[in-house]
Amino acid sequence: MKGFALYLGVSALALALGPSVVAADPVTLKIVHFNDLDRMEEDEGKGGVARLAAVVEEIRAGNPHVLVTNGGDSISPSLLSSFDHGAHMIDLFNKIGIDAMVLGNHEFDFGPEIAAERITEAQFPILSNNALEPDGSLIDGVTESLIVNVGDYRVGLFGLTAASTAVKSSPGDVTFADPVATAESMAAELREIGVDLVVALAHTDRGEDDELIRTAPVDLVLSGDDHDLRVAYDGRMALVESGSQAEFVSVITVTMDTVEGRSGPSFVWEPAFELINTAAIEPEPRLAEAVRGYADKLSAELDVEIGTTKVPLDTRRTTVRAEESAFTNLIADAMRAAVGADVALTNGGGIRADRTYEAGTVLTRRDIQSELPFGNKTILIEISGADLREALENGVSEVEDGGGRFPHVSGLSFSYDASKPAGERVVEVLVDGAPLKDAAMFKLATNDFLGRGGDGYAVFVDQPRIIDANAASLMAAQVIDHIAAAGTIAPAVEGRITRLN
Repeated sequence: MKGFALYLGVSALALALGPSVVAADPVTLKIVHFNDLDRMEEDEGKGGVARLAAVVEEIRAGNPHVLVTNGGDSISPSLLSSFDHGAHMIDLFNKIGIDAMVLGNHEFDFGPEIAAERITEAQFPILSNNALEPDGSLIDGVTESLIVNVGDYRVGLFGLTAASTAVKSSPGDVTFADPVATAESMAAELREIGVDLVVALAHTDRGEDDELIRTAPVDLVLSGDDHDLRVAYDGRMALVESGSQAEFVSVITVTMDTVEGRSGPSFVWEPAFELINTAAIEPEPRLAEAVRGYADKLSAELDVEIGTTKVPLDTRRTTVRAEESAFTNLIADAMRAAVGADVALTNGGGIRADRTYEAGTVLTRRDIQSELPFGNKTILIEISGADLREALENGVSEVEDGGGRFPHVSGLSFSYDASKPAGERVVEVLVDGAPLKDAAMFKLATNDFLGRGGDGYAVFVDQPRIIDANAASLMAAQVIDHIAAAGTIAPAVEGRITRLN
C-alpha cells in the first residue's frame, strides 16, 4: 500500500491533532533491530530465525512498546531461495510478527517481479522511499511511512535502499534516488505532520551511513548492508547496525520526554544500546519447528544425486580466487554449452562452498547449490576481442589480494604476469589455439552479476545482449543438468590459465 501507514494504535484522529501533547512522564520504546538475515538456520549454535524469535518474544513480554525492524537483505541468497525465491523467509518473519522491513539489494536478486510478490506476501510494512518506478512513484505495495504512537509521542519510520543496488542486484527498471537527499525530504515531511522521533530504516552502505551521520537529517538510523556490528551516537543522532544472520541482535531503548524551555515545552529523547549474542539464546520452539519444516522441504529438493566425479575437485577459496581448477572449468564449460557461446567467463568469488571432493564422490544438487548460492543466471553477450582482453585484465588485477573477480574461462586460454601493473598483466590470449584478434567478435557466456559490472567488469555493461537476465537460466541449474547428463564427470586442469611469474 502507498501513503502513510497507521500502525500500532495510531488513528486518523491522532494524526489530525498536530504536534504531540505534553507528556506527564517519560515513555520508553524498545526497538529490536536485525539486518542481513537470509539464512533461516542457526550456524554453529548462533543466529537464525528461531533464536531471533526468542529475543523478540522476551523483549515483548517485558515491555509495552516494542518495534521489531529488519534492515533488509533477506530473500536471497540461500539454498532454499534458489527454489522458492525467498518466500520462506517472508513466511518466517510473518510468524515472528516483525513490524517493518526495508528493501535491501538482495530483495531484487530475482528481479522486480519477484520482489513485488514478496512484498504482497508480507504481513508487515515494507519500506523504501528512494526505490522508484520509472514514473517516479514508489514500488507498488511499499509503505511510504510508518507512524507509531508510543504513549503521547509519535515515532515515524521510512525506508532507504542503497543506491548501489542498481549495480549489485537485478532491479530492472527500478531506480534508486540519493538516500541522503531522500532522508532529508522525508524527515521534513514527517516533522511537519507532528512526528517527534524520526527513524530511517536504511539498507545503506558504509559511505551512505557516514553521510547520514554527518548531515543528521533524522534522529535514528537502523542500518544494514555492510554486515557491520556498529553503534554510533553523537548526542544528536544514533546509528545502529547488527552484523548479520541474527548472530547479534541490537536492542535500542529510546526514552522520550518533554521538558520546559524558554520557548515552552520541547521534545527530548535519549538512547541506550544493548547487543545480544544469540549464541546464549535458546531457539523459540514454534519457529524452530517451522525452520525444520523448511529444512525438510529443502532436503527433498537438494538431496538428490546427480552424478559421480572420477577425479578430485577443489573449490577452496584460495584456489578459486587464484588459479585454474577442474571444478571451475566444469562450471565455465556448463555455462558455455547451455547457451551455445563461443567462450565463457565467470568469477571465482561466486563459488562459495570452500571445500574439496575426493575422487568417487557422488555429487548432489545440494553440493552445486552450496557452491553457487547467489542465484546468478547465465547471460549471453556479444563482445569484441579487445573488450574480452580488457575483461581478463580486470580479472587478474587483484590476484595478489585474493580478489573475487579472478576469471575462470571456457573456450579460450590466457597467460598473465602478476609482477606487472594491474591493467598490463595479460600476456597472451588464445581462442581455439589461435591468438586473439581485437576486432573479432565473440558470443560470451557470463553471469548476470558480472554483466551488470559487478566485480569491476564494467566492460560487460553496455555489450549487446543475446540472452539477457530476464530470459536467462540459473547457473546452478545448468551445472546440475550438465553433470546429470554426463552421469560421470572427470574435468581437468588443462592450462587454460597460466601465471608466468
